[in-house]
Amino acid sequence: MEQQLRATDIRALLPAIGVRTLVLHRVDDAIEPVGQGRYIAGQIPGARYVELLGGDHQPWAGDSDALVDEIGRFLAELRGSEEVAERVLATVLFTDIVGSTERAAALGDAAWTALIMRQRELARREVDRFRGRFVDSAGDGMLATFDGPARAVRCAQAVGATARLLGLEVRAGCHTGEIELLGDGVGGLAVHIGARVAALAGGSEVWASSTVKDLTVGSGLIFEDAGEHRLKGVPDAWHLFQVKA
Repeated sequence: MEQQLRATDIRALLPAIGVRTLVLHRVDDAIEPVGQGRYIAGQIPGARYVELLGGDHQPWAGDSDALVDEIGRFLAELRGSEEVAERVLATVLFTDIVGSTERAAALGDAAWTALIMRQRELARREVDRFRGRFVDSAGDGMLATFDGPARAVRCAQAVGATARLLGLEVRAGCHTGEIELLGDGVGGLAVHIGARVAALAGGSEVWASSTVKDLTVGSGLIFEDAGEHRLKGVPDAWHLFQVKA
């Protein structure tokens, strides 16, 4: 377990954290150097960083009262501030039917509508089965969110498998980041990234960001390097992966 945790790289996720964050680190921590705490705090926008005296790594060891006091002050300030939108960490899953225009023209409106409705029904069943939340279906696509990245990827694979039974091919993309809860909908940069990742996938392919890959270490999922890509409207180049199994 410890090796898996040390192999998980979440550095790319830190700048995407948009909630108020408190980072505590003891200056003489015997396990994790204090520089790591400083780095994490420096990467999270607006994070408060506090160094505590002592060398104990576990938060309940040593001078735990000082640690609790800092947390108490931080929470008191949060209660006194107004949060405009609720933000949560989630994995977004986008799917889209490949070649839908040509297929619709070949089948005709009535047959195509019936086929799409059946595909959506099966896709929503898979979202429920993997404990996700169905958010929206627009056109031939679907958006769902999950609190576990591995379940999001496996749901994407299952949606693709059920679509093939209907003679359809689905592309899918997954990304983990902070999203804004907007009533029944969701928003934020992470949602846009997930949509862009899905758009790059081919028929019956599931693509994922490096964040998803790193957070699913030990899940048994296998990823193939798909290289770096520029995502339309999103800063920087993103390292993406194709899910192979």
